Amino acid sequence: MSSKVPKYKSVDSVHTYSSVFLFYFFLLTFYLCPTAGFIKSPLSEVRLTGESVELHCEAIGRPIPEIQWWFEADYNESFSQLWDGAREDRVQMNTTYVFHATSTLYLFDLSQEDSGTYECRASNDPERNHLTKIPRIKWIRSQANVVVIDHPLIETTQPDATGGDLLICNLTDSTLAISGHQWLKGAKVIQDDTYSSQITTYKKMFMSVKHIFLSVAPHVTAYKEKEHGNEGDTGVLTCKSNSFPHVEEWMWSVVTDDGIKSIVNGSDDRYYIKSTGNKTELRIHQLEIERDERQYICNGSNIHGITGATISLHVRSRLAALWPFLGIVAEVLILVTIIFIYEKRRKPDDVPEDEDGGSAPL
Repeated sequence: MSSKVPKYKSVDSVHTYSSVFLFYFFLLTFYLCPTAGFIKSPLSEVRLTGESVELHCEAIGRPIPEIQWWFEADYNESFSQLWDGAREDRVQMNTTYVFHATSTLYLFDLSQEDSGTYECRASNDPERNHLTKIPRIKWIRSQANVVVIDHPLIETTQPDATGGDLLICNLTDSTLAISGHQWLKGAKVIQDDTYSSQITTYKKMFMSVKHIFLSVAPHVTAYKEKEHGNEGDTGVLTCKSNSFPHVEEWMWSVVTDDGIKSIVNGSDDRYYIKSTGNKTELRIHQLEIERDERQYICNGSNIHGITGATISLHVRSRLAALWPFLGIVAEVLILVTIIFIYEKRRKPDDVPEDEDGGSAPL
């Protein structure tokens, strides 16, 4: 008596079916979904000054969507469009429109001013670039953050008479408190001290070091120490840190009458936190004067410690913009009233008794 053994599909057959399924899914997405959509988004990068970075973006839709690149600097709160050859030809773009839209943004000879948010935008609305018509389909967006860290000032001298090199490390940021120095070779500490000087030296026999990375606690600063917002609008508070290594965790808190309270992302459906390696934003929806006009604290931490900054938020009343207009209206009414009263009380001109003598000259 024979028993039947069930037959199973081979692994190669499963892979083949999966590839065919993905291919047809790609075609259905292209032909049945007219709106644009991303199939590859740019990734955030950390670079040193003088290096280069490359961001890649792909979008699909019918018709093929157009891709644009926009930039928001760390010290600014508005996006500006990038083009091929911008920033003294340090920005280059390579964009193709075959089957779908692909675009690569190249940034060369990076500086700290290049740090910020880079945004890939895509749209296939025919009216997308019209100056007077509002597009029916809005631009979709995908963002990546580029952090550019400055090299610490490192100087080396020629070997001295004893055959060694003198390495000098100078911390250029004078606002950071220094409690000591460490020289490391890999993970091994080869020299340390407890001095507070910004300059430290190390002498190594028969060795020359070209690149040294200085690691410190985050240097957290606020874009604006005092922020303003209108009642009912969304308030945006922003902090940043350009130290190395970048911030591993951002935390927000608010100073209340009962003390300092932590803010959790999404709490009360009003507080939303968006954080990247070097930047964090706290958005407060539906601002209220009595509830939200307070001091807010942003803290950033890494393996070397934690630091923070304080921002004061002032919320303006909805009628704040109306008061100047009401003042102007009141001034006009007072002026008209004065002119009217003056005209009423002014003495009439003398009229001649002999009306037959003709009319007086004007």
